[in-house]
Amino acid sequence: MEAKNKAMPYDETYDIASNPYPEDTDLYILFAGQSQTRSGHQVGPKVFDYYLIHHILSGEGTFSTGDHTYELGRGDSFVIHPGHLAEYKSDLVNPWHYYWIAVKGKKFQVLMEQAGISLSSPIIHAANNNHGRWLEKIKSTFRSRISGGGLRAYGYLYLLLSDFQKVLHPERLKEEAQTRIERHVKQVAQLLTTQYTEPISIESIAQSYGYNRAYFSKMFKFYNHVSPVTFLLNLRISKSRQLLRERLELTIEQIAYSVGFNDPLYFSKQFKRFYEQSPSDYRRSLSHLLKK
Repeated sequence: MEAKNKAMPYDETYDIASNPYPEDTDLYILFAGQSQTRSGHQVGPKVFDYYLIHHILSGEGTFSTGDHTYELGRGDSFVIHPGHLAEYKSDLVNPWHYYWIAVKGKKFQVLMEQAGISLSSPIIHAANNNHGRWLEKIKSTFRSRISGGGLRAYGYLYLLLSDFQKVLHPERLKEEAQTRIERHVKQVAQLLTTQYTEPISIESIAQSYGYNRAYFSKMFKFYNHVSPVTFLLNLRISKSRQLLRERLELTIEQIAYSVGFNDPLYFSKQFKRFYEQSPSDYRRSLSHLLKK
């Protein structure tokens, strides 16, 4: 049996692809690569002038930055920040096989922070993930030099950071989802307010935002204290009351159509439910008051 600390032979491989697309000063991928390192392969300690992300496909090793040393293996990722001393080293017996990517730009710092990565938290532990897949796709995109490849590569970078956030801060995804539904509820409330005279399907509106009707109605009621159907009905009845007061030349039927009701009898029924008198009685009461 081989001793644990005896170096085993590994065929070292090194494959790198530089970004062939135009440089962006705010966010720019410099290059992406893949390597099966040799036993005991070591980089640093040194300072880089760009962010360097490694994702470990297999093997073991250590990463050191600041006062911390991390033992890392398959599925782990580590991030080197520019301007900060770092060192990483493959195991003698089971050296790393990893993907890596180099990125620079002020925008990337913001994206890293949003993902939950910082100098004090440079490690992402996740055995089952797509991190290596996104890095491999960036590298292959650079290698292919296809038209539109730059946008595609940055799309994969965003997917990578999104996956990092899922691991590091899953609660942020819930907060973002809550913020998103709240924003959509406000947008629908505004839509109903401006388009209440039109034929409106709450189900179709919910589907257009990616929700089923039951869930969207529940969330709409959470934020507005009424369901979207009741919200729309309130708008129509309130507007009809205004027209009954101010547009005496309009018939009850015309007012019903003007506020979005296709059935005047249904309109009258709903109006009476709200104000305990029919539209005609309401209008007559106004005439009586005006004579006084």
